[in-house]
Amino acid sequence: MGKPRLSFWQIWNMSFGFLGIQFGFALQNANVSRIFETLGASIDSIPILWIAAPVTGLIVQPIIGHMSDKTWNRLGRRRPYFLVGAILASLALVIMPNSPALWFAAGMLWIMDASINISMEPFRAFVGDMLPSEQRTIGFSMQSFFIGTGAIIASALPYMMTNWFGISNTAPEGEIPASVKFSFYIGAAVFFLAVLWTVISTKEYSPEELKKFSEEDKSRKHHETSSRIDERIPHNRFIRLGIIWSLIGIIGSVILHFVLHENDYGLYVLFVGSVIFGALQIIAGMLTSKGKTEGGFVVILNDLYKMPKTMRQLAVVQFFSWFALFAMWIYTTPAVTHHIYGATDPTSELYNEGADWVGVLMSVYNGFAAVMAFVLVWLAKKTNRKTVHMISLIIGGIAFASFYVIKNPQLLLISELGIGLAWASILAMPYAILAGSLPPEKMGVYMGIFNFFIVIPQITAAAILGFFVREIFSGEAIYALLLGGISMIIAGLMVMFVDDID
Repeated sequence: MGKPRLSFWQIWNMSFGFLGIQFGFALQNANVSRIFETLGASIDSIPILWIAAPVTGLIVQPIIGHMSDKTWNRLGRRRPYFLVGAILASLALVIMPNSPALWFAAGMLWIMDASINISMEPFRAFVGDMLPSEQRTIGFSMQSFFIGTGAIIASALPYMMTNWFGISNTAPEGEIPASVKFSFYIGAAVFFLAVLWTVISTKEYSPEELKKFSEEDKSRKHHETSSRIDERIPHNRFIRLGIIWSLIGIIGSVILHFVLHENDYGLYVLFVGSVIFGALQIIAGMLTSKGKTEGGFVVILNDLYKMPKTMRQLAVVQFFSWFALFAMWIYTTPAVTHHIYGATDPTSELYNEGADWVGVLMSVYNGFAAVMAFVLVWLAKKTNRKTVHMISLIIGGIAFASFYVIKNPQLLLISELGIGLAWASILAMPYAILAGSLPPEKMGVYMGIFNFFIVIPQITAAAILGFFVREIFSGEAIYALLLGGISMIIAGLMVMFVDDID
């Protein structure tokens, strides 16, 4: 007998923490560029300041996934990480809008994003732990519902503070408006309480129960990764690949500095990241050659190279999807305020009116995603998950591109419906497809590794978009959104090549 089916309210309780997690992410996505500009950041420097967010996800998520796979205490397997992350993230949300300088705000973004990731990563694995295969689509869609619901309120909070409660949305130069500060304080409280509800209301399966369910699952279907779970990558392959990645980074940096004479820090981060990734593989090769293959560091790199075929195919889709999303999160505020409102001064009333409207737009796409989360479950049953995901992404890409031609801010609400459809699908369909291809005993670490293909495109976007906007787009942020639309359409087309083996 496999895992028992859970009731609607059990799935509700185990997903409720995502309401708080998305409060944190939505406040970050809608307001951090605004905070950076207020503290003196130039338009082309914003992406490199944002790079802290994906870098922390790249580091934190696989580590937390691996650790949670190995954890069992009185709180359970995943819940200890939910709680610790919630406490740290709530504190960061209180401090962030009180940043006294740009460098401090950039550092707080790093800390805040790391803390949110500590809570978020185990929630993805939680669905795989707790739900049988046939309920995983509804499980991830429930998370999408709470993500959308939380973001509706969180994204619009500064607008609500000003227009409903009369709290000022302007402040002297170099200071964050009170409406933004109060929004972050509310977000901190909601984050902690929502995650606490999941911790208290949900009981996890013990390691013995999970082992029993895993054996039953393996008897019913074959897992590609399970058949080679104990294999180790040869040390010479690690070293060879490490040298290649390091050389790419070194040569790219040399060309950038000595040939192109560029001082773009974003591109340097990309090349330095390549060198670091290469060095890590060389270290893993040296440890493997000495027989030291059981440490988490070597295990994670081995698991990276032994990804199931479906996971590798989804990685391409995720890259283009999340490149588009990161372009939106970085550049929607400057694109709307500059291209549509015609305002460039962050201290002006017109600029802050446009920035508040961006919060409303973010709220609309998240709200529509919350509604569509369960509609997509129904559509996936009527067709299949690949078809639903492909159509959703293409519609989302068209919606991105529409920002270029729309001049009336009110009409952008229609565009946000298309983005909301894509967002709902991105939050559910790839994970539902992925979970069926993963070995249960590796659910946490593989969900963490899957996050690579969320954060790598974000790092790429943060590294190159500043250069594109400055050198190619003449400082016009709207073209970054247009590029994001093209990227999301490509993601939709790549879904056709994914094997859904659930």
